[in-house]
Amino acid sequence: MNYRVILLIVLFVVSNAWAQQKTITPNEAVSLALENNYGIKLANNQLEVAKNNASIFNSGYLPTLTGNAGATIDKQNTEGLLASGEARIADGVETRRYNASINLNYTLFDGMGRSYDYKQLKERYQLTELEARETIENTIFQLFTVYYNVAQLMENTSALKQTLEISKERLLRAQYQFDYGQSTKLDVLNAEVDINNDSISVINTKQQLINVKRDLNVVLGNALTKDFNVNTQVNFDVLFDKEELSQKAKTRNTALLQIDRNIAISGFDIKSGKSTYLPTIGLVGSYGWNESTNNNPLAFTLQSTNSGVSGGLNLSWNLFDGGNTIARVKNAKINLENQQLQKEQLLISLERDFNNAWDDYQNKLNIYKIQETNIITSQNNFDRTEEKLKIGQVNSIEFRQAQLNLLNAELSRNQAKYEAKLAELQLLQLSGELLNVAF
Repeated sequence: MNYRVILLIVLFVVSNAWAQQKTITPNEAVSLALENNYGIKLANNQLEVAKNNASIFNSGYLPTLTGNAGATIDKQNTEGLLASGEARIADGVETRRYNASINLNYTLFDGMGRSYDYKQLKERYQLTELEARETIENTIFQLFTVYYNVAQLMENTSALKQTLEISKERLLRAQYQFDYGQSTKLDVLNAEVDINNDSISVINTKQQLINVKRDLNVVLGNALTKDFNVNTQVNFDVLFDKEELSQKAKTRNTALLQIDRNIAISGFDIKSGKSTYLPTIGLVGSYGWNESTNNNPLAFTLQSTNSGVSGGLNLSWNLFDGGNTIARVKNAKINLENQQLQKEQLLISLERDFNNAWDDYQNKLNIYKIQETNIITSQNNFDRTEEKLKIGQVNSIEFRQAQLNLLNAELSRNQAKYEAKLAELQLLQLSGELLNVAF
């Protein structure tokens, strides 16, 4: 077979394999996580439960309607004495009774306890919404922690491969120089050692990349069935206003909003407890039907049927329950005070965390910019050292040092870039803006 044909076949296979390796963008990763992540699915199910609990069917405002029916059959032996003095005996007298009824019960007034309980359920639904939002925020941040770890390892692998290729070229040059008597065997051996070290680094980094890709797929609910890449391009929002973000953190932070909902729930819990001091007034009504048949010759009536409606009001007033209500109201007040104290504590911690996150973001962004400049310096140093190596003005050790300096600069730049991006996302999460930005 012609070598050109073989080359075309190889290029075709490689291009197909590359085409199948999809690049997952940040937006696609977020969409897959929202759809497939198991933690988010569980949070959504909990939200559905809270929604059901907060519906009118769980409020106590609707009446209860029950139906009852029954039938009995009796067989008895009867002996009786008539007024005339005649005695009569009836054996196996059968009596049948049938009944059916529909009963209505409705609470007209319960001291407003029903109203406070219903409002409390509404607040609990909103609290569950915030808990679901917190789960989504934490999952998204976890997603990007792993996502950018994959991106960093991809760029590290590329840099290490490039370093390995340079080491191979250096070995080839050293071998030629040795063959023509221009260098010693030591240069060849040093180049071989460096190739081995670079090869090991590439192998280890490739394995780390495979492992982290698996971690990312777990966060995505195992939605990806083929190998994939991620987008290594990162954009930073350098136009943040610190004061504006700080105000958002005090009004939109998820943990703080949950405290507010718990305070509202505790307030309704106090009112619900106090409602038991008042009486409960209820409405009752029923429609019933009864039929009885009796073949007893001594009975005055062989069959009777009754039907009709009845209604009424009832009042129940728990005048003293041993002090349980008093204790419940006191504990509810203490719980409300605790919630308010937790809010004050959280505000202090939130202000500290926000300032730390802001400074951390600014520092890491500056470090990334410095590392970008360091790349240019290291690249210029490496290029000049490589030129001097070709004309014999530097030895292999000096060249290797310049090569490692460039590699370390690239690896440090990659690390600084993604650490700065994660610091930005953490700042947005504290400010309650993580789910409002375009990734």
